[in-house]
Amino acid sequence: MRVLSLNCGSSSVKCQLFETSLEQIEANSDRHLGRVLVERIGTEEAVVRSGTEEIKRRIADHHEAIGVAVGMLSQKPHEIEAVGHRVVHGGERFSAPVELDETVAREIEELSELAPLHNPENLQGYRAARAVLPRARHVAVFDTAFHHTLPPKAYVYGLPDEVWRRHKVRRYGFHGTSHRYVAGRYAQIHRRSVRDYKLITCHLGNGCSVSAVERGQSVDTSMGFTPLEGLLMGTRSGDIDAGAVLHIMGKEQLTPAEMDILLNRRSGLYGLSTASNDMRTLLDLCHGGHAAARLAVDAFCYRAKKYLGAYHAVLNGCDAVIFTGGIGENAPEIRAEICGSLDALGIRLDPARNQAAIGVEANIAAEGASVEVWVVPTDEGLVIARDTLHCLAGVGEP
Repeated sequence: MRVLSLNCGSSSVKCQLFETSLEQIEANSDRHLGRVLVERIGTEEAVVRSGTEEIKRRIADHHEAIGVAVGMLSQKPHEIEAVGHRVVHGGERFSAPVELDETVAREIEELSELAPLHNPENLQGYRAARAVLPRARHVAVFDTAFHHTLPPKAYVYGLPDEVWRRHKVRRYGFHGTSHRYVAGRYAQIHRRSVRDYKLITCHLGNGCSVSAVERGQSVDTSMGFTPLEGLLMGTRSGDIDAGAVLHIMGKEQLTPAEMDILLNRRSGLYGLSTASNDMRTLLDLCHGGHAAARLAVDAFCYRAKKYLGAYHAVLNGCDAVIFTGGIGENAPEIRAEICGSLDALGIRLDPARNQAAIGVEANIAAEGASVEVWVVPTDEGLVIARDTLHCLAGVGEP
């Protein structure tokens, strides 16, 4: 089956085309047929990237963007039988992929208040893709689904029972497709079942989260009710005292919408450094003696280190720590800082291995360390394609 994996943002579309089947999934032989990224949708100079090719042209909307991407990926669009859509928030309603129609789309729409920056855009992409590929079947794959195995003690906040239940304010967790992929890939590398391992998976990019994965199931994760909680991120604050939020709102006379922008768009690495949300830029600034950039990077690494320690305790020890995401896969200096002085937990890096592991699968732990440390590039598009096939075939993930 040819499956298009689709991830739609407000002004971007990421498309990947796969050829897969139940047998190919079992043999890990799915074929990746191409990738197209469209950015700055709605402008005269939208950017279309495919491999090494880059085109600038006018693209009016998501319908046109998906049409352009599909045309670049396949000379026979009618051969694309299914489209898997990344949907950020499934709430308590959706714990597994589901075939999309307007009834399901309306249910997802009702969850938009939980992810106002994401779910509406995901649905906009679904409707545009259905117009471009009307014969294909469409499936929603949820970021939150992997974390439905969190026990109540891990997902509740200390709020009045009737309040959190009425408003569904609880930890949901995100980046589920990435955490699931790298945990499964680690087991695959070792030719064993993911159920044999206790793992700490670290997705570090512009958005960041850590998960404790026990025997293949997420038992805790750093992101919470929204993707704002947890680690310091590119532009998000991560963990912050709720009282501090109220204090700032009062002193600065901010509305909830304005405070939302401050916490999600103006904080994190960008806010602390006063310079950038890009880790590569910040590391260059650090090497040049930029004090605010140094503070931002140090705080980023310290927060991640704390979560490693916490989840080591949750799991009562772990077999491996896995780094993924743009920073996790490509920043040896950050991995070294996070894992430094964790010898008591059995976590020690080999400096040469760590330095050489940029964008590739590699064990970067020191010889004799009791906990393996791996870099595993994530492949959320492949997870979406596989989940789409499993959903339409009526079988669950093996």
